[in-house]
Amino acid sequence: MKIQIHWQDKTILQKVTAVIVPLLYTLLSIFWAGPFWLIFLPLIVDYHFTKIINWSWYRSIKNKAVRSLVSLLADLLWAVIGVHLLSIFLIQNFAIPTSSLEKTLLVGDYLFVDKITYGPRMPMTPLQVPLTQNRFLGHESYLSTPRLSYRRLKGIRGIRRGDLVVFNFPTGDTVTTKVTNPDYYYLKQIYGGREALEAHPEIFGEIVYRPVDRRDHYVKRCVGLPGDKIEIRNNDIYINDKLQERPKQMQLNYWVGTKGRYFSTNELKHLGISLDDQHVLPASKLSETDLETLGITGITPRDIQAIYLLPLTETMRETLANDPRVCMITVSQDHNTDLYPVGYNLGWTRDNYGPLQIPKRGLTIELTTENLALYGRCIHNYENHDLAQQTDGTVLIDGQPTSHYTFGMDYYYMMGDNRHNSADSRYWGFVPEDHIVGRPALIWLSLDKDLGLWDGKIRWKRMMHAIHGQSL
Repeated sequence: MKIQIHWQDKTILQKVTAVIVPLLYTLLSIFWAGPFWLIFLPLIVDYHFTKIINWSWYRSIKNKAVRSLVSLLADLLWAVIGVHLLSIFLIQNFAIPTSSLEKTLLVGDYLFVDKITYGPRMPMTPLQVPLTQNRFLGHESYLSTPRLSYRRLKGIRGIRRGDLVVFNFPTGDTVTTKVTNPDYYYLKQIYGGREALEAHPEIFGEIVYRPVDRRDHYVKRCVGLPGDKIEIRNNDIYINDKLQERPKQMQLNYWVGTKGRYFSTNELKHLGISLDDQHVLPASKLSETDLETLGITGITPRDIQAIYLLPLTETMRETLANDPRVCMITVSQDHNTDLYPVGYNLGWTRDNYGPLQIPKRGLTIELTTENLALYGRCIHNYENHDLAQQTDGTVLIDGQPTSHYTFGMDYYYMMGDNRHNSADSRYWGFVPEDHIVGRPALIWLSLDKDLGLWDGKIRWKRMMHAIHGQSL
């Protein structure tokens, strides 16, 4: 077959582009993206030079209506490809689904996530339905093979303590498709194993494994960097034994006792509390034992009309404390020790956690029983080593007995500003560096799910605002 180089009809700009694009693509594939991506090089060369494929075949369709339709579909295809590439390397749309970062980011905020700051990450599962994360029409939207190694282009800067960060959910490697929160590992612990989940597909759905870049997106605040020692004491964070400043919009859950009359729904909504977060218990249904169980002392049901459980910032707490109807306000206590590491009780709670060393690349640890519980997931799930412990206590990594392990990646500790309503690192552990997606940069739309379209559903004041970490 004779191959012609269609060159004579090109302008100078087209000739320069035809040379630079394939050359640049080749260099990027070899030195950054990986050799897999060279499979598309023949198509690029053909488009610019050889024209073996008739790229504009539809323009010769005689029927004008059909030609217009096919031309429109071709334009749409190129647009989808362009937006897909944009979302991989530059910016990506992201919606806030939960209240874990209120009041910094609200449920219903739609964000552009900047991937340049921390460096764009190459897809590890490149074959997917464009512009989908992991599900499409009730099925997984990607092919598990080929699976490429982790690569990231150098960014403008690294993650700083206090940054808001979007990342792939670390324990989202195995998921039940109908119940994603709590995660699979907690569900397995609660219900007594994988078999119990598989026995009820109508409740839990299918159990699937997802590669790193296909796991659900989360957004939290980075409170601990690689190598830090982190500890939580009475809801305050200490890094390397130094007290950290609280985020300006940090919330805690408070028990609020009232007398005289109830708060109206609108009053609490005006204060900044969504309908989902307005919880009230009438005093007539409470006993003194009930109050003690809730951690409320120094008051009896006869002294109050109702008890509210509300997430409040310090400013909101002060507002309620000055309300004449409020006779008691105290931070809620939680003595639950069912936290990370799952199945290993260290006596840590939501409000008092650690101290805990955050792994970093090059850090070597001794493989004690406690360290295996804390870091075994990092070794096996994230750094992909076979990890086993024999009956005599000997630890095997990739079949070799060892007493120490050196980490190959950096890790981060993430928490929500809504401290008592946040499924974060206290519950599922560390975020590996290869799970980092980007940094929330801009709110382009904000919708209040509690309000109608004509009742203030669109939060106009939040739209087109840059996100600066602490607040808007």
